[in-house]
Amino acid sequence: MIPVTKPYLPSREKLNRYLDDIYDSNVLTNNGPLVQTLTSRLEDFLEVENLLLVSNGTLALQIAYRALGINKLVDRKPAEAITTPFTFIATASSLKWDGIQPSFSDIDPESWCIAPESIEAQITLQTRAIIPVHVFGNACDVEAIGRIAHKYNLKVIYDASHAFGVKYKGESLLKQGDAATLSFHATKLFHTGEGGAIVFKRQEDLERARKMINFGITAPESMEEIGINAKMSELQAAMGLSVLDEMQDNLRARKKAWEGYYQKVPSHFTKQKINKNITYNYAYFPVMLKNQDEVKKLLLFLAEKNIFPRRYFYPSLESVKFLENEKPMPVSASVSSRILCLPLYFGCDFERVVDSIWRLY
Repeated sequence: MIPVTKPYLPSREKLNRYLDDIYDSNVLTNNGPLVQTLTSRLEDFLEVENLLLVSNGTLALQIAYRALGINKLVDRKPAEAITTPFTFIATASSLKWDGIQPSFSDIDPESWCIAPESIEAQITLQTRAIIPVHVFGNACDVEAIGRIAHKYNLKVIYDASHAFGVKYKGESLLKQGDAATLSFHATKLFHTGEGGAIVFKRQEDLERARKMINFGITAPESMEEIGINAKMSELQAAMGLSVLDEMQDNLRARKKAWEGYYQKVPSHFTKQKINKNITYNYAYFPVMLKNQDEVKKLLLFLAEKNIFPRRYFYPSLESVKFLENEKPMPVSASVSSRILCLPLYFGCDFERVVDSIWRLY
């Protein structure tokens, strides 16, 4: 079987060495030595500062909202945040969960990221933030979004779940905005089994978030503000350190598969327009087909050959009723109905996938 993705599993010998460290220290959580080591190594690898590890990518978003204060009521009404409907549900549902109403802004038909020109029309007196997504690791138009945020005094929190290691104009893409969040879920390019991180622009926001992820506790008898348990464990950090040790091997393999797809898939498959200013991470290979019927036909055909790409992201989130956002998003709705992510992971038999696709065409 060829699934859409597989977790990268590092060498057992390497992982066991980190597990031995856990047994030696007898520390399993509460900002243990492996979490501290992983924090430092990720800051070096990603070339960022103010990185905070957390237990998953959804909590990374929620902690960022609260650390930056965008969850507070505006004139006794819920705050609003503008985001994209073409994303994983957690981007929008995490806002709703925190009492913030997501307001969708349509996407660019080529990059599939939020279209800056559509953002301003969605801004109201309740708007506190913009939550763009670097879709499939492709950079948003960060300059245009930054100008809009400055004009209206809005916070910008980038959902960078797909953008691990991506550089923009020679610097980490994670430096853009007031904060950027990462998911370290098992299926991601870099993972800790479950996990996530936030990269803050300002150290004071990092320090506030650091309190929040430990119940608001700052000392054995001191609770300074409301908090939650969002700490990463030592076991998660052990997996992350093992994966990071082998990151270059993983990247080389994914790049080879990505480039193979790019050169060999049928020419009528529309590919994402990658921002010319980025160094890409080869995390995903999405294609857009002519219509939804072709998507379903290809899915069925490949399933018969035990190959399982995925409609990712589908459906477009303006259609999700509990998000309470009924404005039409025609570009996102169209792209979402025609999108397909091809299998991509370390060791993926992309040649078999390509050969099978061509058997249909």
